[in-house]
Amino acid sequence: MYKRRTLNPVPHTRLNTDRIRAAREAINPVFLNTPLYRCEPLEPHLGCAISIKLETANPVRCFKGRGTEIVASQQTRGNELVCASAGNLGQALAWSGRARDLNVTVVASHKAPKAKLDRIRALGATLEVLEADFDTARDRAVEIAQHRGIRLVEDSLDIETCEGAAAIGLELVEAAHKLDTVLIALGGGAMATGIGHVVKELAPHVEVVCVQPQGAPAMTRSWREKRVITTDSTNTIADGVAGRRPIPEVLEDLLLVADDAVLVEEESIIRGMRMLFDHAGLVVEPSAALGVAAILEDRERFANKRVATIVCGGNVDMDAYHQWVMTGRTG
Repeated sequence: MYKRRTLNPVPHTRLNTDRIRAAREAINPVFLNTPLYRCEPLEPHLGCAISIKLETANPVRCFKGRGTEIVASQQTRGNELVCASAGNLGQALAWSGRARDLNVTVVASHKAPKAKLDRIRALGATLEVLEADFDTARDRAVEIAQHRGIRLVEDSLDIETCEGAAAIGLELVEAAHKLDTVLIALGGGAMATGIGHVVKELAPHVEVVCVQPQGAPAMTRSWREKRVITTDSTNTIADGVAGRRPIPEVLEDLLLVADDAVLVEEESIIRGMRMLFDHAGLVVEPSAALGVAAILEDRERFANKRVATIVCGGNVDMDAYHQWVMTGRTG
C-alpha cells in the first residue's frame, strides 16, 4: 500500500461545491438521498465499522443517473446525444433522455454484460455494439458526435458526470455518520473525483481511498506516477471500471483529492461480492465490491476504523454472478 499524502483541504479541481449543491435541483429525486447505513453483520468479517452507501436502489441500479440527469436537464426536446458506455452510463443516459424526449445513441463493447445492453435497448436508445473494448467504443462515439454534429457525453471528462456523482459526497458529509475513510471504485474517475472533491473540501479529515482491479490498473498507475499511463488491454470481471486510457483532466483532479489508490485481485472482488450477498443481502456487480475487496486485502490498515464504501452498481448478468459467487471462478 502507498503512504497517505497530506493534501490541501480545499482542492482546486474542475468541480465547484456550490454548483454541485445547485445541481441537485436538476436530478430526479429517485436518485438522491440513497440509503447510508452501518452494516453490522459484515463487521466481524472485516474488522472495522463498515457503512454502505447504496447506489443501486433506483431505476438504473447504479449511481450514473445522477450525472445524466444534469446533462439531460440542459438539453432541448428532440436533441441528440451519444456516449460510449460499459453499460451503466448508457442505461442512465437512455433513462434520462427518454424522460425528456431526447434521442440517445450508445456505443458499447461486446464485452459489456448482456443485461446492461438489453436494458439500454429497452429504454429506447439506439445501441451500437463493437467487437472491441471500451476505449475503442469511446473513439467511435467521438466519431459519431463529430459526423452528426451532436452532443457527446463523455463520462468523467464532462463535468456534469463528476458533479452528479459528487452529490453522493454531499450526502455522506451531511449524514450523522462519523467516518475515517471512504472507499470508492475507480474507473474513469467521475465518482472518485466527485466524491473526493466534496469530502476534501467539507470533511478533509476523512481519507479518500480509490480502488481498482489489478487487471485494469491504468488510472491507479497514473495516480501513482502523476502522469497518464495507458495499458494495452484489461483483464477483469469488473467491466464497469475496465478502462485503458485515463483522461488527463480527470487525473489532475484525482491527484488533488485522492489520498491513496490501491489495486485488488479478482479473487478478493469475488469474495467481496459473496460477502455483500451473504451478510448484507445485496446482489452487486463486481465494481461495487471493490471497497470490500480492499479491506479484505489489508485488514490491518482498516482495523477498528469507521469506513464507508460506495456500492455503486447492481447490474450484473445472473449466470456470470452465480459462476463467480457460487463457485469462485472467473471464467
